[in-house]
Amino acid sequence: MKTIVASYNITPNQPTPKDPLWLSDSDQIGVLGHVSILYIYRSAKEHNNNTVERMKNSLSKLLSYYYPVAGRLRLSKSGRMELDCNAKGVTLLEAETTNTFVDYGDDFSPSEFTDELIPKLDDTQQPIEEIPLLLVQLTRFHSGGDCEGLAIGVLLSHPLTDATGIIDFMNRWAKLSRGEELDPNEIPFLDRTLLKFPDIWLEKPREVNTREISKLDTSTLQHIPTSKLLDQWKKPVVPQTPEDDGIDKPKKRSGAMLKLTSSQVERLKNKAMANNHQSSKQGSRPNYSRFEVVAAHIWRCASKALGDDLTQVRFSVNFRNRMNPPLPHNYFGNAVANVATPEGDIISNPLGFAAHKIREASHAVTDEFVKSQLNVSRLGQVQLDNIRAFFMRQGHRVNIPYALNHNVLFLTSFTNMPVYESDFGWGKPVHFGLASRSPADRAAILPSPDGDGVIVALFFQTALMQLFKNYFYEDMYLSLL
Repeated sequence: MKTIVASYNITPNQPTPKDPLWLSDSDQIGVLGHVSILYIYRSAKEHNNNTVERMKNSLSKLLSYYYPVAGRLRLSKSGRMELDCNAKGVTLLEAETTNTFVDYGDDFSPSEFTDELIPKLDDTQQPIEEIPLLLVQLTRFHSGGDCEGLAIGVLLSHPLTDATGIIDFMNRWAKLSRGEELDPNEIPFLDRTLLKFPDIWLEKPREVNTREISKLDTSTLQHIPTSKLLDQWKKPVVPQTPEDDGIDKPKKRSGAMLKLTSSQVERLKNKAMANNHQSSKQGSRPNYSRFEVVAAHIWRCASKALGDDLTQVRFSVNFRNRMNPPLPHNYFGNAVANVATPEGDIISNPLGFAAHKIREASHAVTDEFVKSQLNVSRLGQVQLDNIRAFFMRQGHRVNIPYALNHNVLFLTSFTNMPVYESDFGWGKPVHFGLASRSPADRAAILPSPDGDGVIVALFFQTALMQLFKNYFYEDMYLSLL
């Protein structure tokens, strides 16, 4: 059982710029609400009464660099979102639980039990402009009167940044908490206008809705209170139902953490390269990456468990280094492109076939692709309606193309991110992962905390979970199929 001990509002420790921050299309596509991550620490001796005070002070200092995080979302006249850098602050909660590590299954896969380790937020119960963009909950586990460890549950507004930005933020907070200073190259780059591209990158003209402004430079717009904007837009936003979208009725889903050792990953790589249909075309065997083979393996296991060869994989590609010139390495914002694999023949073809499809989808994200997709006049009416519904407290919606009646598996990769570097002074986390349950089939590929291989954090249909697990560990030892 969890008890909230204290709640703090943390603001930057020095004055910060007040100008509104323009958000790119990439910041406003997809999830508009908060996303969650969870860190678990197994330690007792280093926790004391100064722990929370140290975290409060270091967070306040960090917010002077990441000052947009202390702001609020608001609507611009065009119907796009922007960041109001008003320094109202973020929320830090101090909590205790009578539960022990054993109560969470020791793997902390998303469940109703892990829900208590992240801050509670219902963005339909208060104006969006008043909701903190960051909420953090520090929870102590108690066992026999001693502190068994700590959990840090994080809720961060997705329009602020992507996974890369979240991990950087947490690692730099931890560094300040240890009493160290940030290096110059660790100061975040906050200007999103690097992703504001001219019309020349539009492949063909698009009809602009009357709600959209004629001028593309939204930074010159005078802010109008959101309440007045919503009063002007009389057309009601009708919440989409499963019948409207062609989405099947929700199925019960559960979580699992599946380990692949380094030797097992190498086995998958060798299997993918053997008898690959691209070998004869290219004259040599492709050297697939860890992500490509693990993603392909997950895809095939899901397809087999679902009994559906039309299962599609959707994942995000970090394009910071794919731009010409590349974005600054410390760019803080959403710099990802959402891609999808083509369908068909995943079950009957070897692993290399699926790995090649993953590679094709990823490699399609080029500088030209990004510039053609992210344009200040291309945020579609559907997403503008979703933004309006979000600010009208109807919740956030993500458009998922189920119209073709195929299954979709959402995939996230943290394999190249330093997710275990968030040492606040009591050691590195023993667990990092997603904290929230998903309404769809989803998998996250994480580096293993012991450095040996990867962890696949899976959220899948409960009725098919055991079947997926069987395929997951048996298929890699079958011959070439």
